[in-house]
Amino acid sequence: MHELALPLLVGLILVALAFDYLNGLHDAANSIATVVATRLLSPVQAVAFAAFFNFAAYFLSLAVPSLHKVADTIGKGLIDKDLITPAVVFGALVGAMFWNVVTWLKGIPSSSSHALVGGLVGAGVAHAGLTGVQWTGLNKTLIAIVLSPMLGMILAMLIMLATSWAAVGATARGAERSFRALHLVSSAAYSIGHGLNDAQKTMGIITVLLYSTGHLSGQFHVPHWVAISCYVAIGLGTLTGGWRIIETMGSRITKLSQHQGFSASTGGSVMLFAASWLGIPVSTTHTITGCIVGAGVARRVSAVRWGVAKDVVLAWIITIPASAAVGAAFYLLTTLF
Repeated sequence: MHELALPLLVGLILVALAFDYLNGLHDAANSIATVVATRLLSPVQAVAFAAFFNFAAYFLSLAVPSLHKVADTIGKGLIDKDLITPAVVFGALVGAMFWNVVTWLKGIPSSSSHALVGGLVGAGVAHAGLTGVQWTGLNKTLIAIVLSPMLGMILAMLIMLATSWAAVGATARGAERSFRALHLVSSAAYSIGHGLNDAQKTMGIITVLLYSTGHLSGQFHVPHWVAISCYVAIGLGTLTGGWRIIETMGSRITKLSQHQGFSASTGGSVMLFAASWLGIPVSTTHTITGCIVGAGVARRVSAVRWGVAKDVVLAWIITIPASAAVGAAFYLLTTLF
């Protein structure tokens, strides 16, 4: 147990909620890229729509506790919870926020999730060495980096093919009208999945902070006030929007029809709900990007701007080591005081 003055504890919790807010702002494009690109909703409408369903995920998490495992993975599945200190939490959050701000300013849809994972692992290793790493949880997360965009791409392609076959007898106008309605429903589901998976990452960080400072009684669990605070923060962040990244996600990778937008957001929502149920802190950015590429490829391979997709993938590769380095640096900085 590590003693920490109450003002410092409150300050760290506020930093964690600031990361959660930034996560929502940075990842707003994940939830609304397809509805904005297809002009199903205006950007303002889409942001409000996504923010509402990001927060609605809180009620689903209460109703289905089995979808609440990601917080446990972040809180105790990456670094041994008994080795985590307030300084480790500070380094992890600053490392993740630094990388989020850099990629947001550059308009690069990198992963807030993996920035947090990198920051936590970097600060944790700087504090306790490699012995503190929980390899099972970390390996599961690293494998998801590769699998989530690939599975998302395949799933979106299969949905495109199946729904194309189902709508073969429909008129062009009738099919368009149907896919507009289905696209709106699938986007709501994706926004719920996004809030469900991403808000839990900050919940895990705050919970392990409370645990490490002796402010969490009983077994390791997420207090309700932590959960509601994190869902509010990510919803407000999404409401602020992330316009630079929306452009990349919604139009620079490929142009989308309502049919493709529906297929991409449906594939993404299936992936996110599955990841939350398995307790994997998957990247919502990786997932929806893979789904958008899959929906584009289902039309024709040349419909995808592979140069843009390659730049996005390069950002993914360097996210964890870059945020880990910054997390470790800020942890070491705290040891000087």
